[in-house]
Amino acid sequence: MRLGLDALTLRLDGGAAAATTIARKRPVFYNALQYAVDLEGLPSNPIDKVKAWKPPKVREVVDRRVVVNPVQARELLTAVTYVSRLDRGRHLRGFFACLYFAGLRPAEALGLRKQDCHLPATGWGRLILAKSKPQTNKKWTDSGEAHDDRGLKHRAEDEGRPVPIPPELVAILREHIQEFGIHEDGRMFRSSRGGVISIGTYCEVWKAARAFALTPEQQISPLAARPYDLRHAAVSLWLNAGVAAPDVAERAGHGVDVLLKVYAKCIDGGAEIANQRIEDALAA
Repeated sequence: MRLGLDALTLRLDGGAAAATTIARKRPVFYNALQYAVDLEGLPSNPIDKVKAWKPPKVREVVDRRVVVNPVQARELLTAVTYVSRLDRGRHLRGFFACLYFAGLRPAEALGLRKQDCHLPATGWGRLILAKSKPQTNKKWTDSGEAHDDRGLKHRAEDEGRPVPIPPELVAILREHIQEFGIHEDGRMFRSSRGGVISIGTYCEVWKAARAFALTPEQQISPLAARPYDLRHAAVSLWLNAGVAAPDVAERAGHGVDVLLKVYAKCIDGGAEIANQRIEDALAA
């Protein structure tokens, strides 16, 4: 069992695997052995007897260094339109805007359909998220494609999630529909052949956009290193603006406890407030 657990810490090339990879693989290994116990192939789960082995710690909070401010976010969204060929960057501007202004997960934005959007001519709009399209190996999907239709994370299979969206995102999505139209199934964002946009494609565009929008020092920093960091920036902005944690959790599709645990260090100004209170107490 120790050899098996140690194998989870290595990549195929023999290098060290990421802590998140190890944390994901260990439960799979455990459940496979537990299934053997259920089938009475094993008397008990042998991993339970290995007490000294512990997986590396996984960062459970968002690194505040990845969080962009609104000015930087808008510059990155503009830079996206300058990169790539066949208007791919301009097509993906709306996709990235959904991550920042609505706090969507990438898989949720890929599953967004026109019928899920309420986009008024003025004022705030609303998205009613119903499906997500996470990417995985074709061998593990029901359809044999890289993207399966899935329900929303932390929701019942048919339970939707309403997300109010600001006028700026409403305008971006209306422009997107006018310029690019929609797929026959209603999807807002798709590849040139109508398929689901791959992680590699939108990450490649994002990498090029960072080179346009950020300074050399920022480019080598963790600032908005991944498209997912736009979602982190959105949730952090809502918390900094004083939006109640239950409301933020509802919009982001989190539990309140997880939200405060993951984003606690991204709430700007908290240290200064605490310092002032301590200083006032010492002076009393």
